[in-house]
Amino acid sequence: MQQQHHPLLNASLGTQREIVSFHFGTDSQQRVYIQAALHGDELPGMAVAWYLKQKLLALESAGQLKSKITLVPVANPLAMGQHWHGSHLGRFHTLSGQDFNRRFPALGEALVEELAGSLTQSEYENKRLIREAIDRHYRDRIARTELDAQRFTLMRMASQADLMIDLHCDWDALPHLYTTPHAWPDIEPLARWLGSEVQLLAQISGGEPFDEACCEPWLTLAERFSNEYPMPRGLLPVTLELRGVADVSPEMAEKDADAIINALIEGGYIAGEVGESPALIHPATALAGCEYIHAAQSGLVFYRRNLGEWIKAGEVVAEVVDPITDQVMPLVAEFGGVLYARNLTKFVTAGMLVVRLAGENAGRRGELLV
Repeated sequence: MQQQHHPLLNASLGTQREIVSFHFGTDSQQRVYIQAALHGDELPGMAVAWYLKQKLLALESAGQLKSKITLVPVANPLAMGQHWHGSHLGRFHTLSGQDFNRRFPALGEALVEELAGSLTQSEYENKRLIREAIDRHYRDRIARTELDAQRFTLMRMASQADLMIDLHCDWDALPHLYTTPHAWPDIEPLARWLGSEVQLLAQISGGEPFDEACCEPWLTLAERFSNEYPMPRGLLPVTLELRGVADVSPEMAEKDADAIINALIEGGYIAGEVGESPALIHPATALAGCEYIHAAQSGLVFYRRNLGEWIKAGEVVAEVVDPITDQVMPLVAEFGGVLYARNLTKFVTAGMLVVRLAGENAGRRGELLV
């Protein structure tokens, strides 16, 4: 294992943050990138990453790694320092207000111009050229802010991978995942081993999240050059939502780490034998088919249905109670689906997102993510 330190541009005098990455295996043509806690207050992934580090060390010592695996257990040192009177503010950058998992740069068009005269009739060679161009782009790019420095550092490592796994969690939620339609056939074994109950697919979900930004240059280059040159398949992205923010335990973390290892073995990234993967709990559905239910008034939330239940159109999922006027407003599903996530907050303001259902009929457009 090699440990690398990536200093970030310091935002103010007397401060210096860094990202620490751990690298396992040889410099193989196959590469895997795994990171945790891009949203700094989402800690189940950080716990999983700690177990992964121990397991990858053992696998490396046993000579079982067939790929180069990069692990970043703490992907967001900026967020780890954001605390306000005992509350951890890990989702948004307090200086800019930006979501830490949005506004990652698109690189594809710049690489189209750079590589137009360099690609060859060798897929292996083209993959090498693309990786070198990505590395060169982020190596030479000047960050103007500490947040940009963090984004560029993560993208420089992650965009080189064949498989990129971003570990997150939700409010109060079932295990679920986000990926793209083109990647889903390769990601499905991971969903099976993990016991993911909802699989949400979108080619473009809006907001430029990390996972889509990592595969964007590969997809753009393939679209532009596949008729002229043999192009590599490119990066397969997946964001794993490891239940809810309170679901941090050694038992769950090690179980999830084992699931990831089993999926990497099945995918040929690690040598070994695994049994038949578990059955997929629910088939993949379009992210656009999810129904987001908001509160129309402020008050206390009483949930009437539990995580994992199938909600039919017209059924009440929760109630918002005004204890002053005694008004009780039901939150009713319009389309229905699996109740896979709900807000931890028990007091809501008007317009707040309360419940999410994974169905097929909502037909949302535009920004599909929360």
